[in-house]
Amino acid sequence: MQITFTARHIKATDSLKNYAENEVNRLTKFFEGIVDCDIVLSKERSNNIAEISLKVSSGMLSVKESSDDFYKSIDLAVDKLERQIKKFKGKIRNYSHKKINNALLPSEVMEGEKF
Repeated sequence: MQITFTARHIKATDSLKNYAENEVNRLTKFFEGIVDCDIVLSKERSNNIAEISLKVSSGMLSVKESSDDFYKSIDLAVDKLERQIKKFKGKIRNYSHKKINNALLPSEVMEGEKF
């Protein structure tokens, strides 16, 4: 997974950047199909905003969280993304199960009934 980090209107420290990257890397244990990640941290008035966008194999997942602390915003955003990934994973699974009689040819069903 390729991670792009951007800080707007602030000077991001290395510890903040490493923390954000480590938290996003934690999401790979839920879904291996994450291709790209964009992390944008910005400051507007008294709010610290964390925007995280994930490009997955067949779509895009994004979230925006704000709080009074960047670390808290990152935690909230990653938790929200975790829920979105679990929901996305459930949607891409194929839950259609065919009955075994429908999968067999009609001649095979008839032969099976002649005990």
